[in-house]
Amino acid sequence: MSDTVVNLEHVSIFHNKNMVLNDVNFKVNRGDFVYLIGKTGSGKSSIMRLLYGDLPLKQGEASVAGFNLKTMKNKEIPVMRRKLGIIFQDFQLLTDRTAKDNLTFYLRATGWDDKAKMEERVSEVLNKVNLSSKGFKMPQELSGGEQQRLVIARALLNDPDLILADEPTGNLDPETSNEIMNLLFDVSSNKRAVVMVTHNYNLIDKFPSRVVKVDQGKLSELGGEVQAWAAASPL
Repeated sequence: MSDTVVNLEHVSIFHNKNMVLNDVNFKVNRGDFVYLIGKTGSGKSSIMRLLYGDLPLKQGEASVAGFNLKTMKNKEIPVMRRKLGIIFQDFQLLTDRTAKDNLTFYLRATGWDDKAKMEERVSEVLNKVNLSSKGFKMPQELSGGEQQRLVIARALLNDPDLILADEPTGNLDPETSNEIMNLLFDVSSNKRAVVMVTHNYNLIDKFPSRVVKVDQGKLSELGGEVQAWAAASPL
């Protein structure tokens, strides 16, 4: 099994006919935790959309979780997404069913059909995110932090190779944000890759890891100069 989960080589990303990013080279291995930072409109979301198959690859070479994005057919996109866990800032939970039923619905949607195995897997991930006693609650009965932990549980259901997290702490208070970050770092320690979009540079200081900047249509690695770049580049 390859250690490389994401590999982009000389990739250009387009919205319709407009080039958003040019000549992108980006590699992520198992166990990597990568922050993706940049000003609003710089192209961070476009990279994420490319990685989960929502934008087509038109130029360059790219593979995600063992799938070649250049040769992948549309019917293969749902299969690839089972290898991914996607965490949204706005949760995107089903408000008409319980936390447990949200997870069961997702398993059915991704091809599970054994009721006993589904119940076992749901219990495992709820326990992983410390929600084992909250499975009966509706999403709106959970706090913001609990809802985000439920979204992380959903992302873990299919034991993904890659977690894509888009501003997962954006709507949370500092203490709850710290809890979510600890959980995400724990996820990456289990040989999963995590790519996280964030504007919160204080979190990067508190939870240091690899940082990739998206700026002026390019990607570049940042070392210890994250705060300096942030101060010089208001969002």
